[in-house]
Amino acid sequence: MHEQTISHEHIAESDLVTRRGTFRAVAFRADGHEHMALVHGRTRMRENVLVRVHSECMTGDIFGAMRCECGEQLDAALDRIVDEGSGVLVYLRGHEGRGIGLVAKVRTHVLQDEQGLDTVDSATTLGLPVDTRDYWPAAAVLKHLQIRSVRLMSNNPDKVRALEEHGVVVAARVPILVPANDHNVGYLTAKRNRMGHDLPQVDVFTPDLPRTAER
Repeated sequence: MHEQTISHEHIAESDLVTRRGTFRAVAFRADGHEHMALVHGRTRMRENVLVRVHSECMTGDIFGAMRCECGEQLDAALDRIVDEGSGVLVYLRGHEGRGIGLVAKVRTHVLQDEQGLDTVDSATTLGLPVDTRDYWPAAAVLKHLQIRSVRLMSNNPDKVRALEEHGVVVAARVPILVPANDHNVGYLTAKRNRMGHDLPQVDVFTPDLPRTAER
């Protein structure tokens, strides 16, 4: 695969003080979107750097929607990076609803709520692809940061393969599991059974309320 890079005029960096501590904020433009990498501690020219590549999810990340586990994964990843003393979180824009966009994502919610479709069938019923995400911007910024290899916080083996195809050395996949709840267990089950995600917490969940699938 042809290696893609980010030109220096499309990158800006500054310190970002957060409630968790200080990060190096690396804003970069790629694939028609503006993304952000948050770098904590010493990572340049290092191996086995703890990394989370996080797809934008407005409903989960900002508003705390319980249909998915996205916001909880984002918080858990940042906490783990700070606890370890170093690491990188790459936040990719344009990945809403696995790439279909916010309006289409909300339309899938209607099918899930009214017809009981899962996250896969609600997209395909609307004539939409299940997943159009491209991870080359994440690979490019990790190269810009001169990271030699990563321990990727993800439950998705396909994400590992996608990053490796773009030249990222993934030394290990680190599970990032959050407890299932009555609102997202259907979504998590579909991701496990139909998309191959490693989600063992679904096996031990015994819901007391009707299950609601997510996007």
